[in-house]
Amino acid sequence: MTNTVLTKYSEIDFSDLLAFSADEVVTHSFVRDVKLASGKTLALITLDNGRDHTRPNTLGPVTLVEYGDVLDALKNRAAAGEIDAVAVTGKPFILAAGADLSKVGEVKSRAMALQMAQLGHYVLTKLSDVGVPSFAFINGLALGGGVEISLAADYRTVDASIAALAFPEVFLGIIPGWGGAYLLPNLIGIENALNVIISNPLRNNKTLKAAEVLELGIADAMFSPANFLEESLAWADGVLGGSVTVKRPNVPGKIERMVKWDAAIGIARKTLESRIGTVAKSPYAALELLRAAKSGTREEGFAREDEALADLVAGDQFRASIYSFDLVQKRAKRPAGAPDKKIAKPVTKVGVIGAGLMASQFALLFVRRLQVPVVITDLDQARVDKGLDYIRGEIATLLSKGRISPDESNKLNALISGTTNKADFADADWVIEAVFEELGVKQDVFADVEQYISETAVLATNTSSLSVEQIASKLKHPERVVGFHFFNPVAVMPLVEVVNTPHTDEATLSTAMVVAAKLRKNAVITRDTPGFVVNRILAKLLGEAMHAVDTGTPFEIVDTALAPFGLPMTSFELLELVGLKVGAHVLDTHHAAFPDRFFESTNLHKLADHGKIFERDAKGKIKGFDKKAVAIVAGGTTPMTGAEILRRVEDGLADEIHRMLEDDVVHAAEDIDLCLILGAGWPFQMGGATPYLDRVGASERVFGTTFHHPRIAGVA
Repeated sequence: MTNTVLTKYSEIDFSDLLAFSADEVVTHSFVRDVKLASGKTLALITLDNGRDHTRPNTLGPVTLVEYGDVLDALKNRAAAGEIDAVAVTGKPFILAAGADLSKVGEVKSRAMALQMAQLGHYVLTKLSDVGVPSFAFINGLALGGGVEISLAADYRTVDASIAALAFPEVFLGIIPGWGGAYLLPNLIGIENALNVIISNPLRNNKTLKAAEVLELGIADAMFSPANFLEESLAWADGVLGGSVTVKRPNVPGKIERMVKWDAAIGIARKTLESRIGTVAKSPYAALELLRAAKSGTREEGFAREDEALADLVAGDQFRASIYSFDLVQKRAKRPAGAPDKKIAKPVTKVGVIGAGLMASQFALLFVRRLQVPVVITDLDQARVDKGLDYIRGEIATLLSKGRISPDESNKLNALISGTTNKADFADADWVIEAVFEELGVKQDVFADVEQYISETAVLATNTSSLSVEQIASKLKHPERVVGFHFFNPVAVMPLVEVVNTPHTDEATLSTAMVVAAKLRKNAVITRDTPGFVVNRILAKLLGEAMHAVDTGTPFEIVDTALAPFGLPMTSFELLELVGLKVGAHVLDTHHAAFPDRFFESTNLHKLADHGKIFERDAKGKIKGFDKKAVAIVAGGTTPMTGAEILRRVEDGLADEIHRMLEDDVVHAAEDIDLCLILGAGWPFQMGGATPYLDRVGASERVFGTTFHHPRIAGVA
């Protein structure tokens, strides 16, 4: 079977692919013979790109060809009786991080994408055809193709301290295309494979630790890092000599293939449709490959992977995913417009104004990440006590789940306190408010607290759409005020919009950026303008959706029309999630600021008073639109078609984002998309909003050009 695979691929001319990869950072395959205790000889291949551990081994075409040539030579040696086994491992801490995505993202045609898939299959399969038992010693990080190198071996060991093992491909708009989608389910069973290949990547790229790798049966043995290679070699010697028996309890049997397999695929499909909709292509392509992997030959499975990977690599969504990946991995770590970190003020104590749910979440986050005293305050002791109870309850939950140690739990509880006396804020370096979203309330709160705090303390506001400059207008020192807009839930959402007013000084802005980094949040600096970035764009989208309903379009038509955006929930689900009253307030704010472009909706206020748009069952699952909600919005006389709504929203977003960039709300379109990906759950496969708007022609229609170079936008 394997020889058939190799024969098929050996007939392909890969010279164009190699020429395309001439500038590749090559991961070399170094070979040395190891004499085992039994007297047998094992040829050990070590993958190493010659860089330190900050530059993982990657697997480009030149790397693969060298690895394949080494395996061919070892096959000849095995046939001559010179070696008894072959093993592959990596440089310290790293096996391989898969293909070089930046290079894959430059592939210019489907034909070249197909060859990239075929070359991977051709080379990696050689390990299982070397003529002697083969081993993979997973000594460190293994992602994508790195895992597939391991799956090609007959046996695998894993270092107990590996950083991660995962198939992140679906998250990035592609699929495991070098054997993973066929080999993994046939090694660990369909349900486990569905989790590793589809569910985990869609859970913010969840990875596996060594114990999970062993339990699933991806690895056959686990050894400590101190003597990992030595113990792996001794274990391999035992396998060769018959003293070690390898058991794989998760390998699927006849019953699983006949009964469980298709049922698991069906459940997974329904789960995907309810969670992410049907716009993203890669999860469904992976699902189809996993479905087909229950039967047929390895050759057939690999051929399916070749075609699926070629389609996706040559498609728009993969390009958009690489764009998103670069934003999160690079731009987010070097925020545009950030002042020098050296001028940031030290933060040795934090004050939180408010003790409600949002304020309590702030306090918990600050005390956990900064490990400094945090004091909360509110109008009366009862509210303060309720906030403290919530925070301490969350600390207890973290302890019970093993997320923190007893010592850390005690420390956090000791650092958190509450007061009704603002004088207790006198030595705070950072004070953040989380009070009612009303300008006068926030102005009064800051004016009150300013008389108690030092002149150097930073005042941060969590406003979602009000003017930070106006909030600071009653202060003696408006230069120390900065917007610091979190997203809900505070502990989970990775974005903070840092709002820079005309008065905010560089030291205050620098402090905000440094604090955000210590909180493990990605910060984007925005100008002080209504809605900043995320809420302004969502207000445009939700405002258009409500306008369509107000003018007579049924809820169902609007929700269906906007499905091509691929958002994790529909417009009206999002409105219910943020709260109908909050949504109405945000729309009102934007209508007041930009009355010619943002609609006001009396119906939305009526829906807010009613309290819901959807009818739900006891578990909160949507059953349909609430009859009273439908009655509230009835009466419009100029309904739109789905196509008309989609076009209006696309053009409206293109216009609004273009205006934001012209007004320097942020420095570039990339910052808009970064905010949407991290703060609004915009799908990786869409690349945020601007590449999508370029692809569908909205940018050209509205302002005559595109936000990006056509290659990034995915425009032909």
